[in-house]
Amino acid sequence: MPDINHFSDSEESFHSFDDNEPSPPVSPRRPSPSQASDQTGTQIPPTESKCNRRRTSSSTKKTTPARPPVERFPPAEEAALLSTSNTLKTTANSLFGTASYQNAIQTYDKALASCPNYLDYELAVLRSNIAACHLKLEEWQDCVDSATKGLEGLERLEPLPKPAKKPKSSAAETSQQQTLSLEDNDQPIIEEVTDDLEARIAHLQTTGHTLPQVRNLQIKLLTRRAKAHVQLASWASLQAADEDYATLLDPTMQASLSPTDKRHVLDSARALTPLLKAAQDREVGEMMGKLKGLGNSLLGNFGLSTDNFQFVKDEKTGGYSMNFDQNAGKK
Repeated sequence: MPDINHFSDSEESFHSFDDNEPSPPVSPRRPSPSQASDQTGTQIPPTESKCNRRRTSSSTKKTTPARPPVERFPPAEEAALLSTSNTLKTTANSLFGTASYQNAIQTYDKALASCPNYLDYELAVLRSNIAACHLKLEEWQDCVDSATKGLEGLERLEPLPKPAKKPKSSAAETSQQQTLSLEDNDQPIIEEVTDDLEARIAHLQTTGHTLPQVRNLQIKLLTRRAKAHVQLASWASLQAADEDYATLLDPTMQASLSPTDKRHVLDSARALTPLLKAAQDREVGEMMGKLKGLGNSLLGNFGLSTDNFQFVKDEKTGGYSMNFDQNAGKK
């Protein structure tokens, strides 16, 4: 049976996780009546569930805040819901393997509805697979949306690093300063063990998943989202892709990248340089064209146009001076 998580694609160098990974241990804690009705009665999207809303933290502290106990379904009910979700996911994987991507998306959506809304990792796996389907269908914005939802769920398990932003710097420029010797470096990048890291690892242990598993899934989601952003080709979307590649090039993320994945990220980030410049020039040109049209509509009331105003750049200072030519545009 085909497995979406190991599909071969010449344009997708990141191989997905194993769908047959053991499910996280269930908890004896019982859900609140409102949660039970959400899961066993009318199905609601996981992102709109009371459980997910309650778990959102507004803390801005650097240290991971203490997480309140999460109400869960009884073990037997949770296992049944997760089993149904996994069965649907397997069916969707088979549909993906036969290139029936739209049907696969619909089946993944059913798997999402069955999966308990506090199992962030399992939900992110499904959203990553949905993002892969949208890539195949060339539905770029839908891919971005699916990958973003998956990343937001994983933030509750392990936040992504926030690369420092430098003026006039980008992942594309950063990649040009790095060499492919990174790919041959077998020395792992070790994250310093802090109280915050220990708290994050302890929380992950309660979910039945490890930090490397979460990082690998984040890498897939970031890569798929960046690829879709590049295809959207707007200046804003290309900047978003550049930010995703900058995150992937962060030292804490590089520790989870294989040599092949590092090459893919570096090459993709480097290829963004001319695309960003072209998109910027195109959109700035379009904006200036609209401003010129607006200016001409106003100046036309006085028998003038923007052609009467000429801006001359001073090469010594880099500044501009404006000259007025009353006869310009009348020839």
